[in-house]
Amino acid sequence: MLQNRRILPLLPNKPHTSSTKAVTLLADIYWLMNRCTEEEIKGRISLGNKAFYANQDLFKSKLLTKNSKLWMYKTLVRPVVTYACETWVLKENIKTKLRVFERKVLSRIYGPTKEKDGTWRIKSNEELNRLVIKTS
Repeated sequence: MLQNRRILPLLPNKPHTSSTKAVTLLADIYWLMNRCTEEEIKGRISLGNKAFYANQDLFKSKLLTKNSKLWMYKTLVRPVVTYACETWVLKENIKTKLRVFERKVLSRIYGPTKEKDGTWRIKSNEELNRLVIKTS
């Protein structure tokens, strides 16, 4: 993953005064860190998808309980996505992408809900959250 990244110059080739040089350097470093963080998180989500689909037979198995599948998600897939998350700078769009990934996996684990009239519907986010909290 690191091999594909370009190293961008931190400072453009412009003359700087000493007072603005430090501010420009910090702004460039902050921009570079945020860009690398977004790329890193997108790559982590992609790796999480690969980990989930590599174990898809187990997640689809009727022999395993939903609690076992949730445990598998928390021990096999989530650590792949959240590796080195202590260093991430999270913005709202990145938080949303992480939540969408988790909801996707949880909705696959828990499946749809059958209504009283016989129709099927997808569980809402609140229902998924309640199920995860209840089993934790």
